[in-house]
Amino acid sequence: MTATPMPLPLPVVLAGARGHGRWHLANLRRLQGLGRVRLAGICELEPLSAQELADAGFGADADSGLRGHEPPEQSDDFAALLASTGARAAIVCTPIQTHTDLALTAAARGVHLLLEKPPAATWADYARMTEGVRQAGVACQVGFQSFGSHALPAIRDLVRNGAIGDVTGFGAAGAWVRDDAYYRRAPWAGRRRLGATDVVDGVLTNPLAHAVATALELACGGRAEDVTSIEAELFRANDIEADDTSSVRITTTDGLPVTVAVTLCAEQAGEPYVLVHGERGRITFWYKQDRVLLQRAGHGPEETVHGRTDLLENLADHLEHGTPLLVPPASTGAFMRVVEAVRTAPEPVPLPVGAWEIRHEGPGGGARRVVPGIDALVAAGAESLSLFSELGAPWARVSEGATP
Repeated sequence: MTATPMPLPLPVVLAGARGHGRWHLANLRRLQGLGRVRLAGICELEPLSAQELADAGFGADADSGLRGHEPPEQSDDFAALLASTGARAAIVCTPIQTHTDLALTAAARGVHLLLEKPPAATWADYARMTEGVRQAGVACQVGFQSFGSHALPAIRDLVRNGAIGDVTGFGAAGAWVRDDAYYRRAPWAGRRRLGATDVVDGVLTNPLAHAVATALELACGGRAEDVTSIEAELFRANDIEADDTSSVRITTTDGLPVTVAVTLCAEQAGEPYVLVHGERGRITFWYKQDRVLLQRAGHGPEETVHGRTDLLENLADHLEHGTPLLVPPASTGAFMRVVEAVRTAPEPVPLPVGAWEIRHEGPGGGARRVVPGIDALVAAGAESLSLFSELGAPWARVSEGATP
């Protein structure tokens, strides 16, 4: 993307340093200690306190690896902060509906991007963002961390070498636990829209978006043009606008199904995974753990654990050496087709009272809603490539198809 290599450390501005932004602060501290980046600024509506900076490792008592660095400048004006700090890269970790405008603000100033997922709330905003980034000639990395797993090329090699025979489809499953406080953490949490602004904070599009995107990356390289149809079944047990228990089936141009079943109302929290189904076996990929299990006819199970390349480090390598980006916007096009299908689908169906129960198992005894039997149903969806209605869930209705 750049005409000449960019020297390191790379000056970075972080937009959104609370919530998930705390993970980025920890990663920035790690990479700053290695001399790869320098945290030049933090953009927040309310500046981080001295205690918050200290807790993140950027306070006055920072270890020797960070001594000698000025504290990061803080401002609620993103554009002004980019200018005053001389930032060459920005991490956008803000509410979904703000991603596009902030990305375009950075691009207009020649600032390269690590843009958190989902990259936008609507297909139109995604298209506007990708075109703006392209015209500005800046690099943009989308924050699907699972794409940095070295397991992905290993799985592709297994498929290419015929380890499981011809691929017959892809499944993904995610059973997570979220309590009532999760939906009170921010005004946009659990919302489909705020006023006239789309948010699309559903289980498929945000908390378990990696399950959808990783399955699509393995199925078709994440390309939007390889999606031919989308069938979505959206439900909610919680008193929210968005879906918290959903299944979706994406059909690709080669006719293969990609079926994802997910919930935030699990009986027990589990590790999400992607399945690659073949005629003579299957591959299971627990993408948060970089763990792969190969099961095939005539062989015992083979399990491997792989390394992972950090996306900000990959962005720095791209700017310094021209290393290809792991998650350019084009590789998230198929995922954004799913986001758009969810956005334009009928409102999620509230589950009847008898289909869920309240348990007091959240932090500090907080309440959460649980759908009994959903853990097995989610696993069955990934295993059989079936939607909830096809699995006989009594609360599920016939799916409504959407073609992007």
